[in-house]
Amino acid sequence: MKARTLIAPLVAAALFATAVIAAPAATAASAKPCSSSGLVIWAGEEFGGGSAGHVAYRIEFTNLSGHTCTVSGYPKVSAVNLKGKRIGAAATHGSGSKVGAITLKNGEAAVATLQIAEALNFPKKQCHPTLAAGLRIGVPGGSGAKVAPLAFETCAAAKSKTLSVGAVTAATGTF
Repeated sequence: MKARTLIAPLVAAALFATAVIAAPAATAASAKPCSSSGLVIWAGEEFGGGSAGHVAYRIEFTNLSGHTCTVSGYPKVSAVNLKGKRIGAAATHGSGSKVGAITLKNGEAAVATLQIAEALNFPKKQCHPTLAAGLRIGVPGGSGAKVAPLAFETCAAAKSKTLSVGAVTAATGTF
């Protein structure tokens, strides 16, 4: 009789410990998609990942919402003028990017790589070179967009594709 009395509390304690340990994983799995209202979205940090005739930039999504949320896939990116009006074609998806959901706790970040082709790569009549004042960046797998300031020359003609973006990845290390 004493053995049963001792075993029942031990089994209950083991089940409780399992539930407590599993709870954070369940919370992360049930995190809602991120919204632009809870993210700081910026573009910058030109780095050496560009190919010939292209410049590579880091786009970062930092969660400051106070809640865990997720991002996944490719951000929607387009060049904009000072009034926020789109210039030229939206970014295409880069090759070789692994697509997956990334859970961001408050203060954590995800990144994507943006390649900008130099407008001089295109015939002037086909490109219609113009200066962009920034990038409208949509939350990948979430909702909303923000404009990040970044001055660069781009093509106003929609048929000249100057932007290419990769899928978001967890922000680890440096570029």
